[in-house]
Order: sequence, then C-alpha cells, then structure tokens
Amino acid sequence: MLGPLGDIVVLDLSRALAGPHAAQMLGDLGARVIKVEHPDGGDESRGWGPPFVGPDHEISTYFLAANRNKQSIALDLKSAAGKAVIERLVRQSDVLVENFRPGVLDRLGFSVERLHELNPRLVVLSITGFGHDGPEGGRPGYDQIAQGEAGLMSLTGPSPEEPYRVGASIADLLAGIHGAYGVAAALYEREHTGKGRVVRTSLLAAVTGVHSYHGTAWTVGGQVSRAAGNHHASITPYGSFRCGDGMLQIAAANDGQWRKVAVLLGIDPDAPRYRTNRDRRAHREELVAEMEKALSAHDRAHWLAELGAAGVPAGAIRSIDEVYTWEQTRSQGLVVEVDHPVLGRVELPGPPLRFDGLPAREHTAPPMLGQDGEAVLAWLEERER
Repeated sequence: MLGPLGDIVVLDLSRALAGPHAAQMLGDLGARVIKVEHPDGGDESRGWGPPFVGPDHEISTYFLAANRNKQSIALDLKSAAGKAVIERLVRQSDVLVENFRPGVLDRLGFSVERLHELNPRLVVLSITGFGHDGPEGGRPGYDQIAQGEAGLMSLTGPSPEEPYRVGASIADLLAGIHGAYGVAAALYEREHTGKGRVVRTSLLAAVTGVHSYHGTAWTVGGQVSRAAGNHHASITPYGSFRCGDGMLQIAAANDGQWRKVAVLLGIDPDAPRYRTNRDRRAHREELVAEMEKALSAHDRAHWLAELGAAGVPAGAIRSIDEVYTWEQTRSQGLVVEVDHPVLGRVELPGPPLRFDGLPAREHTAPPMLGQDGEAVLAWLEERER
C-alpha cells in the first residue's frame, strides 16, 4: 500500500469511533490495519443506524465512516484460541490501538507489560473517556457526555441557557486525530530508541485540548466564555448574517477587511463605535442589526459575489449533500471510490491529507465482519517464517 506508513502494521482492537478513526487515519497513510472484532456481531457500530444499506439493509453507514483501508478478522479475546492469535499478531505489529475502559485489557491478559514482553518495539495507543488515571479515570465515556463534561456544550448553541452538542461526534474524532499523531511521534522516536511506548489520550483531553482562546480567556483573563450563537467570541463582524433570501457568513478578521465590508454595506467604518475590533465587539448587537438591514436589500448570491470581489472571506452554509457534490471538495480528494464486497462501487468521505509526489492510491472498502480472517492468518504465517 502506498503512503508514508507503508511498512507499518497496526493491530486495531478498538470499536465504535475514536479508536477506529485513529486506526483509519493510519491506514490512510499506508499502514496495514488488521481490525479484530468479536465473532458475535463485531464492532458495535455495525449496528448503529439508520441509515442501513445493502440488499438486506444490514450494513451500517456509520461503520463505513471509520473503517476504510482495514482488514477484519473475527476473534474472541476471552477464548484461549483468540488470545493465542492476538499474541502472534502483537509480535508482528508495530502499533496496537485500543479504547477499552481502564483495566479491561489487563483482565484479558494483555497488560502493557505483557504487550511489551511480546514485542518491545510495540507502540500502544490507548484512548479512554476521561483518562487512564485520576479520581474519575475509570468512568465510561461517550461523545456527548464528554462534550458536556469538557465544556464544549457550554460554548455551543444560541445562548448560555441552551447548550447544544456539536452536530458531529467531535470528541471521538478529535481523540482519534490526537491519537494518530501521537502514534506517528512514537514511531519516529522508536527509530532512535528501538523501543515502543504507550500513547494515551481521552475524549476529555481531546475536547479540552481545543478550547484554545476560550481556555486562556479563563486561565489568564478570568473570563468564562459562554455560548453566543453563530458569532465569534472575540472578533466582530465574524459570523452568520441574514440577507434577502437566507443566510451567509462573513468573517472580517482585521480592520482592513472590516473597512471593505463597511464600504459595501454603506456603514461608516470610522464611526467611534466601530473603529476597532474592541469597539465593534462592545457594540456587536448594534452592528449586526445594521449589517443585516443593509444585507436584506439583495440575495445571497449577490453578496457572495461582491464580498469575494472585495477580498472579504465569506461563504454559504452548505448542506451535507451540497458539500459532497461541490467540485472544490472533490478536487481535494475528499471523496473516494471503493469496491465494497456487497454494495459494489460506492463513494466514501476521503482522507484529509495529501502528500506531494505520491500517486493517488486505491482505497479499500470497510470490511464485512471477519472477511479477511484466512488472509490475515496466511500473512501471519508468512511473517513468522
């Protein structure tokens, strides 16, 4: 397989979304990813829907989102036979990905110490809900719980009284992204030390890690950020605005961009209440009302053309189907075609990274449960010889 990690083998013991997303990212980079699933139903996300597709409506599109470029082998980790195969796979792998609750892998007989006895070069990625230690480290964690506990819901929604979850499972996805880059760093380190290590992250860590300026507003400034709808907490004008036929988004991130917006809309950019970003932020409600009054004179297409010609960042609010049919999305490799054993030729969301100088690769479809068992065992025997 093509990619920077083309000589890396990943043993994916994870399920649901955070761990599978991390392993999928490593697979996108060229790694051979062997996904271990329980024979009875496999990864729990195989049962998450709707929508379900296929002749018998048995294939979850949720599962398809996080398991491209993987092979599937069905093993019972509680059985002696299953554990024996896992031991063999650990010896031949570079990375192991798991997102069990703290202590579960130990009880199965695969503590970190045991894993490194089997393979001292193994990099272990462990993703938990709230961390592997600390006073609440053993708590189970799912995305929306973490969004609430890590403060993200308090920043999202129309007002502080109406906290909203982010529409995507952002805690899971961010944990997967953080985990994948942690693995890349550990693999680089291994080139110098010859030894693997454990990389740990959590849904709590992933969400807290993207607080960014909301975090420093509190830790340094003593100010608690609150939900403010579709307008930026620190920059004005930066948000969604009503125009003649709906909504558009405008982001004037500096005074030069603000002056261009003001001239287009017939607003005095040097009015004392609007001269600087600090002034505009203090009078945001007044400014938004004045902008929307001017914007109401024309439709979205008109204003997007005018703002674009002026060099002001602006955009539409696209639905998901519009995103995947948008030529710009497709030009960036963000839609890929794969051959699925049941569904045939289908399109999937593509990887977010491209590497100059590498030819376009053929991605493989998310596997059916256990479909690669014989192939994985044959590969394992060859490696062992």
